[in-house]
Amino acid sequence: MIARPFRHALLTASALALASCAANQQREIAMEAQAEAAVPAEIDMFFEQYDDAMLAMSPETKTFRGIRDADYGTWSDRSEAADEARRAMRQEWLARMRAGYDLADLSEEDRLSYRLFEATIERDALLDPFQHLTWDFDQMRGAQSSLPAFLINTHTVQTEEHAEAYVERIRGLGNVVDTLIRQSVERAAAGVMPPDWVYPYVISDIDNVLSAGMQNAVLEDFRSEVADLDLSDVRRAELIGEAEQAWANNAAPAFAQLKVEMQRQQAMAPTDDGIWRFDEGEEYYAALLKYYTTTELSADEIHAIGLREVDRIHGEMRAIMAQVGFEGTLQEFFEYTRTDDRFFHTSREDYLAEVDAVVAAMNERLPDYFITLPQYELRVQPVEAFREQSAGKAFYQSPAPDGSRPGIYYVNLYNLRDMSRNELEALAYHEANPGHHMQRAIQTGLTDLPPFRRFGGFTAYTEGWGLYSEELPKEMGFYTDPYSDFGRLGMELWRAARLVVDTGIHDQRWSREEAIAYLQANTPNPEGDIRKAIERYIVYPGQATAYMIGKLKIMELRERARTAFGDEFDIRQFHELVLRNGPVPLSILEEQVDDWIAAEAG
Repeated sequence: MIARPFRHALLTASALALASCAANQQREIAMEAQAEAAVPAEIDMFFEQYDDAMLAMSPETKTFRGIRDADYGTWSDRSEAADEARRAMRQEWLARMRAGYDLADLSEEDRLSYRLFEATIERDALLDPFQHLTWDFDQMRGAQSSLPAFLINTHTVQTEEHAEAYVERIRGLGNVVDTLIRQSVERAAAGVMPPDWVYPYVISDIDNVLSAGMQNAVLEDFRSEVADLDLSDVRRAELIGEAEQAWANNAAPAFAQLKVEMQRQQAMAPTDDGIWRFDEGEEYYAALLKYYTTTELSADEIHAIGLREVDRIHGEMRAIMAQVGFEGTLQEFFEYTRTDDRFFHTSREDYLAEVDAVVAAMNERLPDYFITLPQYELRVQPVEAFREQSAGKAFYQSPAPDGSRPGIYYVNLYNLRDMSRNELEALAYHEANPGHHMQRAIQTGLTDLPPFRRFGGFTAYTEGWGLYSEELPKEMGFYTDPYSDFGRLGMELWRAARLVVDTGIHDQRWSREEAIAYLQANTPNPEGDIRKAIERYIVYPGQATAYMIGKLKIMELRERARTAFGDEFDIRQFHELVLRNGPVPLSILEEQVDDWIAAEAG
């Protein structure tokens, strides 16, 4: 099917009304069907049915899971009507669970699943009233880069049929982008846009894809994928030709129209940075903080915690400054570590080689501190060129459950002067082992858990574990270089300062420049790193607060258990308790640790 070019001016009110009516009818039919469906006796089957219903609305999630069925060549419906249908479906399933099961009749494990299902749906519902205040295009998670990245990194090609599905997805990019443009136009008309400085990043991403023509990253990946298939040269050439035609006729025109619309919006975009500028901004930010931290902490309380932790870490940094014999102020030491050539690699190959060595050394020590170990492959790779200028400095993607795609630690090597060698160890521990790869690979392998627990998450737990995993290696004997230990503290300081600047921007109405100045004065990070981080917090409000809040709770609970058990405390058992249930809200994690302590004491 050929995608229809976007023509917003020709999309009449009556057409929109008809589309909305059809979507509502589909939603009502689906809701009636699930309302009439019998609730299975076993709650595990209920959760499986819920997962099937949600997967049916998200072909991309299927692909992340390694499911390659009839939907492998399709995209999910990105319209507001479809989003509303998904939200309504979640609430309907929650109501069905509450009506169909009594907590008192469930096993201990099923009671936990019941509570976590409630917590997951209620957490999602926190943000439902504010969906009209979001946008689809920014430098962090924008569709202009995430859609090509999905094809390149997630849509694997192992058969001719998979390649044909890839072509269909290239063809379908036109409709997906058109839908998102229409939504962006409508929200921009209501004043919902990212700040003006975001648009050059988005336009740059689009240009990086379009300017390459038929040598763009998506088509290059497709050619590479089909090159490995057992096909005749004629069939391989046909597939490549189909992919190129799909790009030229569908994807490229949509991206070109997107660029035009982003340029139009840039001319009228706001200059204020925080979401306080929206009429419901205060309520929206409070909901985001609760969503990400799974606590009731207010913006003022989080800001105060950040200031306290910044002071503590500064004290530990001064001790290292004395250890290495640096004479001067802490800010002068920051400047030294920001600028001296000794702290930076000069080639991507050298940086990646050191990462490989750090990961290998850690992997050897994991059995001393952990019982369950990750069974999925880990791959370290640079962020792709088409999105490295706008992407964050490092991030992780979970493995496919069937092992067809490894866990991937992406490192952004666009500017090596933003990637200090001092932070290399801590960054690798956070993203690889014992951090995100260990936690999420173990979680993915928990086949006895309901899918929503096996594949879901709570940011404070996940990112709290990542930050905890930066400090744990010091106890394991790593960070032997004091400058590397300083880098560890620098990354912890970074997360403490996030509490200050995130709440400063979105609650206390700091400008981007004020937030940048705060990090420049209080952290050792280079200017490019600082600017990119502040720009992330502006378009991704609240998320950055989860790291330190989660880490502090994990440390608090570990010390509570250590105090209770004394010499009998086994850190391997503590880690097993934290990891083997999958992600949970911090309040439930606290219950689990307290129950463990009580059971052992009894």
